[in-house]
Amino acid sequence: MKRILADVTAFGRQYLRSRVGAFFALAFPVILILLFGSIFSQSATPQVPLYVQDKDGTPTSQAFVAALNHTTLIAYRAMPTDVDFQGYIHDHSINAALLIPSGFQDDVNRTATVNVTLAGDTSQSSFGIAASAVGAVASEFNLRLANATGVIGIKTISVSVHQLKYIDLFLPGIIVFTVLTTPMFGMTSICAEYRSRRYFKLLATTKLSKAEWLAAKVFFYVLLLFLSVAIMMVVGVVVFGMQATLTPVAILLIVAGTFEFTSLGMVLGIFVRDPGTGEAIANAIGFPMMFLAGSFFPIDAMPPFLQTIARGLPLTYINEGLRATMVFGSDGTALLYLLITVGFAVVFFVVGARGLSWKSK
Repeated sequence: MKRILADVTAFGRQYLRSRVGAFFALAFPVILILLFGSIFSQSATPQVPLYVQDKDGTPTSQAFVAALNHTTLIAYRAMPTDVDFQGYIHDHSINAALLIPSGFQDDVNRTATVNVTLAGDTSQSSFGIAASAVGAVASEFNLRLANATGVIGIKTISVSVHQLKYIDLFLPGIIVFTVLTTPMFGMTSICAEYRSRRYFKLLATTKLSKAEWLAAKVFFYVLLLFLSVAIMMVVGVVVFGMQATLTPVAILLIVAGTFEFTSLGMVLGIFVRDPGTGEAIANAIGFPMMFLAGSFFPIDAMPPFLQTIARGLPLTYINEGLRATMVFGSDGTALLYLLITVGFAVVFFVVGARGLSWKSK
């Protein structure tokens, strides 16, 4: 144990002298929280600008526009009636625009079919919101014309433990991002540096075993990750009023995840001979895993074959476990994912400790 603590102290001093390592472990996650929290943590739902060219100009067409505004999703923008509809869209780079044709009121009064035209960039999420709003208003008008009333409604309930904000839901992904990148990228580069500078041969002359050396790195990264998470929590609470808290199971998942990816970094370090190669391997494995494992995007939104791949990635179970315990209060599910994470960690630790040779060149 004394040898492990001595290595932790020596390595910690060396690591914290590196401004790059300290930045990505402590400062970069906070920058992400401040950036995305500022963008998405607004209390009010942002409205989508919808440009409307009302060629009818009648009470009925104006009522249609007013109903759109009443949805709170649409911010009405008037388009001149004497300009070409599609030309105006292209000239002003508009994402969503609505054309109400002349004769709209007359056709409605005669219950004749009349189409409003929604145009824009269908790849933008704002267009989808505008299309939903226009469709809902059109359906409401059709019900009124038929003297019918809506029978089926929608009631929403929250399955989270607390009324969480966006930043509360975003926090687990940032924690997992840090758990992945800090130990795995660091250990891969460290192994390459130790090999290129022949530090491993020097370690062979000491009583420190490979398992103790790796355990010291795990211990250091656990301490570093807890410091990083503590800073994230303080910034989230002070700046955004974050309500999410670290549960005991979440703490265990962070420890197990750090153990897992420190060990994986050592496994990758077996195959590298220089720091440049180490960085390339870590990036090639880490960044695809980060996005496929649901750190920032829901796995359910991916194509089926990508979902299958995601279920085989070790990072997935840390993501799902943290969200289960911190958002949904499901400690039973989180404990299952914790056991899976520990299983991966033990395998990586054994492979790394046995595969790395002090005498490797």
